[in-house]
Amino acid sequence: MDNPLTHTEDFFKEDGIESTKLIGRSLGNRLLTGLCIALSFAALVPLASILYLVVKNGLPLLDWSIFTQLPPAAGMTGGGFGNAVVGTFLMVGIGLALSGPPGILAAIYICEYDPAGRLATVTRFTAKLLTGIPSIICGVFAFAAIVLATGKFSAVAGGVALGVLMLPTILLTSEQALLGVQRSYREASYGLGATRFQTISRIVLPEAMPAIMTGVMLAVARAAGETAPLVFTALFSQFWMSSLMEPTASLAVLIYNFSIVPFEYQVKMAWTASLVLVLLVTATNVTAQLVFSKKH
Repeated sequence: MDNPLTHTEDFFKEDGIESTKLIGRSLGNRLLTGLCIALSFAALVPLASILYLVVKNGLPLLDWSIFTQLPPAAGMTGGGFGNAVVGTFLMVGIGLALSGPPGILAAIYICEYDPAGRLATVTRFTAKLLTGIPSIICGVFAFAAIVLATGKFSAVAGGVALGVLMLPTILLTSEQALLGVQRSYREASYGLGATRFQTISRIVLPEAMPAIMTGVMLAVARAAGETAPLVFTALFSQFWMSSLMEPTASLAVLIYNFSIVPFEYQVKMAWTASLVLVLLVTATNVTAQLVFSKKH
């Protein structure tokens, strides 16, 4: 006959082993969580140091006059880079106009109409492939397609290069935003008699719009800081732009040009231009998030 005391001892032993395992798992979970937090802060250190340097070196020359004056000649002091700010906005705007609607529409098609089709598969593969190519390839493409065809560097060529650069990012992030919309929303819409177009335009897109705009702003931020594509297409200019079909200044190219010259004032202006570029991208990002964020 079994001894009840033996079963009781076995129970407490097993319970003690399980408790020890739970304590060990809890401790391991806390250690790994702490390690992840520490590594996250460590990853922010380079970003914080860069921002500190940009703010420290860029603030001394930051005033309103830099937005209204032209870049100084080599070795000269004074002036600003108003034409580069205008050129950056213009070329990024052209690129966004060329890549935004096609990217979002393509994402809608491959996500909502034919997600498993051959065209959708090819489109996803091509977009992922384009995200990995060097940005200078986009500049070479626009150089061959626009600059050689027209015989001149221009803002249009720069906008085309940036548009090619932005397109895959917008497409892929928009697709992920659409996939993030719950399937039940679509089913409820269809159940009420709505067509596919009505469901997409009135239910899916409004729900996905904040995430879509986040992807668009990521593409804009990347395009605004690109130098190589613009060197091949828009080149640079010391003057205010009077036509879309002429060399155009941009902040990224100005930063590159001024940072490699042996003149102290130009180097300081390059730091200031870097600060302005960071502020413009941040302000655009925050504004887009506030405008397109969902109100619950």
